[in-house]
Amino acid sequence: MSEKSYLAVDMGASSGRHVLGRFDGKTLNLEEVYRFENGPVEVGGSLYWNLLGQWTHVQNGLRAAGARRGGKVSSVGVDTWGVDFGLLGRNDELLGHPYHYRDARTNGIMERAFALVPREEIFRRSGLQFMQFNTLFQLLAMKHRDSPLLDAAETMLMMPDLFHWLLTGEKCNEMCEASTTQFYDPAAGDWACDLLEKFGLPTKILGRIAQPGTILGPLRTKLADEMGLSGMQVVLPGSHDTASAVMAVPAASKPGARPDWCYISLGTWALMGIESPRPVITAQVAGLNFTNEGGVGGATRLLKNITGLWLVQECRRAWNRSGENLHWEDLNRLCAAHQPLKSFVNPDAHDFLAPADMPEAIRGFCQRTGQTVPGDKGGVLRCALESIAMKFRQVLGYLEELSGGRIETIHLVGGGIQNKQLCQAAADACGRRVVAGPIEATATGNVMMQAVAAGDVASIAEAREVIRRSFSVEVYEPQSTAAWDEAYERFLKVEQSPV
Repeated sequence: MSEKSYLAVDMGASSGRHVLGRFDGKTLNLEEVYRFENGPVEVGGSLYWNLLGQWTHVQNGLRAAGARRGGKVSSVGVDTWGVDFGLLGRNDELLGHPYHYRDARTNGIMERAFALVPREEIFRRSGLQFMQFNTLFQLLAMKHRDSPLLDAAETMLMMPDLFHWLLTGEKCNEMCEASTTQFYDPAAGDWACDLLEKFGLPTKILGRIAQPGTILGPLRTKLADEMGLSGMQVVLPGSHDTASAVMAVPAASKPGARPDWCYISLGTWALMGIESPRPVITAQVAGLNFTNEGGVGGATRLLKNITGLWLVQECRRAWNRSGENLHWEDLNRLCAAHQPLKSFVNPDAHDFLAPADMPEAIRGFCQRTGQTVPGDKGGVLRCALESIAMKFRQVLGYLEELSGGRIETIHLVGGGIQNKQLCQAAADACGRRVVAGPIEATATGNVMMQAVAAGDVASIAEAREVIRRSFSVEVYEPQSTAAWDEAYERFLKVEQSPV
């Protein structure tokens, strides 16, 4: 086949990027053609998506891609994180600015929810782990605040769906993203409308659910003419960024055999899990607070959300806000020079969701739990990274319980694998071989889903074979595991401490 190009618009927590994937029938090459800053905007004490600014960037990136490839880009797909959404009213009028999931309006909302519908029933219908910013709780918070936007809403579009609508005029809810709402029924493959009704929330706002690989159609005519992309189609990837990242895991499984690998999609969050052929909705899964999210090719991503490099990102932001100019290499140097395995935090503690000062939050947690309080930057960073690695070890044990066998290999994908210290710490803490790569996993999975939709690649398995041929990986073998074994007992005491 002649070379074809697909465009991934990947919106991460701190930046967005447009990545061109060029596929010649055998290997895939990626090229970043546009990048922009991405993050919430605070207005009146609330956090919002900067939707209009982001839409401008999406158009700028389309224009850059068209210029780079002479207008010959086959398709485009948008991915970002789950749970957040926008609302449209009559005549498809956008109602306000979409809230960002870190907005404080959902604080305490889960307790109110459980007073209306038991926690067990919510899990039984959704199979989703409980996090206060899940879409269900965001909508319930709007109801409790008597939001006029909820009354006026005719359509709810998850954020990638909203951008796909802006691109095409077509409205739908992509399945992987819908599965993060906590009112999608993974067993039925449809909305759990009766669950929403029990909360007194509107169901008319829910649209048709579409699978990854659905071709929505061409760009809006005016947009295509302005961008010079008249032949471009809009294709749904796994529009939840983790779904696209997991598609890019370069693992090979024997047909019919239980996979002996798990994945960690590593960035601001670390999503750690396995692929399952069907949802696993059991008391054990509920007790461990695991989640069943939609994956590409009909798979279920049985996983757990772990706070990832957010801890380190926020430390850097706090220090640079106070006048320093620390780059990522500076953080690595400071961390490497500090003594290992001294102190730990629970990365998923509420203390670290949105603290005003992350370094002080980490020190305060160590002090309250009777540990050595890290005094310098290197100690704070070492504490953060090693705590994340210990959390990986804990979740690995849970995954082996749920899958019924030993996991031999951990596949680390995503931009976070550039932190080599954390990659090695993951191998050491877990006592497992870690295979790191590709870095641009989300963009890779996004463009390969477009290639599958176009018929240029036959299947998800073949797409992973293309990825194995196209990208190198780095292997980390476990070292000094005895010291980590001893320290793990200390971590568990801290992790379970009621602070």
